Amino acid sequence: MMKRLRQYLDKVKPHFEDGGRLHAFRSVFDGFESFLFVPRDTAQTGSNIHSGIDSKRIMSMVVIALIPAMLFGMYNVGYQNYLLAGTLSETPFWEVFLYGFLAVLPMILVSYIVGLGIEFIVAQCKHEEIQEGYLVSGIIIPLIIPVNCPLWMLALAVAFAVIFAKEIFGGTGMNIFNVALVARVFLFFSYPTKMTGGGDVWIANETIFGFGNNLPDVMSQATPLGEIGQGATSITPSLQECIVGLIPGCVGETSVIAIAIGALFLLWMKVASWRTMLSVFVGGILMALLFNALGKSPLQWYEHIVLGGFCFGAVFMATDPVTSARTQTGQYIYGFLIGVVAIAVRVLNPGYPEGMMLAILLMNLFAPLIDHCVVARNISRRMKRVKK
Repeated sequence: MMKRLRQYLDKVKPHFEDGGRLHAFRSVFDGFESFLFVPRDTAQTGSNIHSGIDSKRIMSMVVIALIPAMLFGMYNVGYQNYLLAGTLSETPFWEVFLYGFLAVLPMILVSYIVGLGIEFIVAQCKHEEIQEGYLVSGIIIPLIIPVNCPLWMLALAVAFAVIFAKEIFGGTGMNIFNVALVARVFLFFSYPTKMTGGGDVWIANETIFGFGNNLPDVMSQATPLGEIGQGATSITPSLQECIVGLIPGCVGETSVIAIAIGALFLLWMKVASWRTMLSVFVGGILMALLFNALGKSPLQWYEHIVLGGFCFGAVFMATDPVTSARTQTGQYIYGFLIGVVAIAVRVLNPGYPEGMMLAILLMNLFAPLIDHCVVARNISRRMKRVKK
């Protein structure tokens, strides 16, 4: 099958080369070809190390790692709907999942259609190859927003993020801020009522193709962190429910188990930095323990870790190779500060109980400075050795 596809692409490729009748769409053809097959282009001069793993393959691995969180999130969307409607016990598993699948699928489609559409247009205008960075951002964005976010808002946020957080900096590999988080920030500050609130935000409440139940007019299903932000002294769900993920929240952020499966896959494939990932948790735990000792936080340290987007951010966004620190020592510092800032924002700002988004974006800004300081310190140490 793949051999025949390769032969077909080789046959039609001359039409997309310079002088061919479809040469105006060369960037589109190159994008699909490099997505399906490892590029054959090699450097003509200098010494180079060749590898079969290019950036598209790395992005594809991240997408695969996100699948457990995405699938569980789809089930949880249906679970929360039927639970609040009081019909969960009499509804089969497949129907619960299918309802969530049908609710989340349009969000994923809108994210990719708008984001990749802009990528195609920019590549055509610049006569360059279509870049692959949005493969990951396109799946992350629907997973970090509430399920009831209107699709037109999602499309607007995606367009803003791709244009102003990516293309304006030069495209993939040049952006200084995480594209998915910029989309979430845009929604949070532009349409705050659609990003925070009760069950009307976190619980899908429409019948989809005959699936789903009519929910009560008044829904009080706030997220656990939302309850704390409203003045509660403890969370309603049990620790086990928080780890499993059967709680209200963004589509892909609720299940610690699903996120852990993705984390293990990324570490096994050596795609994500374990230094960054580990140091985020260390920084978060130490900061949470400090606030517990000072009596400032109603949550225990382990509750801070399993709630909200802490685990999801630590695994899939703090480890973004483009916007995070690149030196080994810098990765420890970068991740540690993300964990510290995330818990500090949660505890010290009752109006914004989820601090992971702001923490990562803030450290995105300081990542180059952290790397610069680490490199400068190493150079200084080596110069001292030379003088000795």
